[in-house]
Amino acid sequence: MKFFRALLVAIFFSAVIVSCQKDEQPADGALVKPLVKPDTSDNSGNFFARKGTLSITVDDSTYTFDATKDSIAFINVNIDSNKYFGLTAINKAHTVSFGISSPGFAGPELDNVIAGGQLLFNIDGKHIKQLALSNKAGNNLSNAIHLNKYMQDSVLTKGTFTTLMSKKDDDGSEHVVSGTFNLLRK
Repeated sequence: MKFFRALLVAIFFSAVIVSCQKDEQPADGALVKPLVKPDTSDNSGNFFARKGTLSITVDDSTYTFDATKDSIAFINVNIDSNKYFGLTAINKAHTVSFGISSPGFAGPELDNVIAGGQLLFNIDGKHIKQLALSNKAGNNLSNAIHLNKYMQDSVLTKGTFTTLMSKKDDDGSEHVVSGTFNLLRK
């Protein structure tokens, strides 16, 4: 199960990396287009937020991603006929990235368990601090994502989540990670 969660999180972060590629302008002034563009069409099931925020609270710290400058995506994945949805984000400086996933289909007024998650901090450009979904998270209300809205008018998704994560290279301490999101697709 741990391997499956790691694989699922890796897939989500791959989608974030693709979705966060933006046009870059080098010193010579020429506009360089990324080689891979995110698929933001309604047919793919993957959506790049255009406006809105995703805020994550861990212990006494809050991290906020702003879709106008950071990369935030709502994605749908099908792995061996198993469907998952989730949120991924990476800040513009590439120092904080986040992803959570849940089994099944996304929809409005949905409460569902969180099946995978990871929060990465690039502390000093050399060292990465990692939190991953704890084995103790379980199938209960303290490990869930709630979608209040999903694909309604210009709203991509709006909701909250709470889960339990642990540090990869720590003494096994558990951290409650909670958050809110209000993302627009137009």
